[in-house]
Amino acid sequence: MNKRITQAMGDATREVFLTMLGMDIHADPAYLECNAPKGAEGMVSLIGLAGQWIGTGSISCSSEFACRIASQMLTMEAPAVNEEVLDAVGEITNMIIGGFKTAMEDCLGPLWMSLPTVIYGRNFIARSMSSSEWNVAPFTCDGARLEVKVCLTPNRQPEHGVRTDLWHMPQMPA
Repeated sequence: MNKRITQAMGDATREVFLTMLGMDIHADPAYLECNAPKGAEGMVSLIGLAGQWIGTGSISCSSEFACRIASQMLTMEAPAVNEEVLDAVGEITNMIIGGFKTAMEDCLGPLWMSLPTVIYGRNFIARSMSSSEWNVAPFTCDGARLEVKVCLTPNRQPEHGVRTDLWHMPQMPA
């Protein structure tokens, strides 16, 4: 299963970078990572996954590479991290994890995604409450590093703990 997960992560990442950013990105060897907290610097964007399997998908990169991604996506110069850079990284995460989700639903069942949360800073720690290992697919692009990570575990809640009725909530009156 880990090989299929990392293949889907790699395919989705290469597709998004090529079609949405016009950037050539190269996969480095994938690996498993334990959930031990580590200090980080730069940017991490997280998306929750729910269904018969639950977990988190993420991308992480330096703030400089995030600015390059945003510049390519928005066709404007992004010299420093700002709201547009954070939004661009969140949207790229949404596309990559969304592509991964679509590729994996035939073997994992339907999956739902949360909205992305983007964290930017120095010396921060991001940790999942799951004890599962993370599948890590690292990439390089013109000397910059990007990591795509997915942590999944079977959902042990009755009826998979997903309330699909919440996805079709009625609109609030104006």
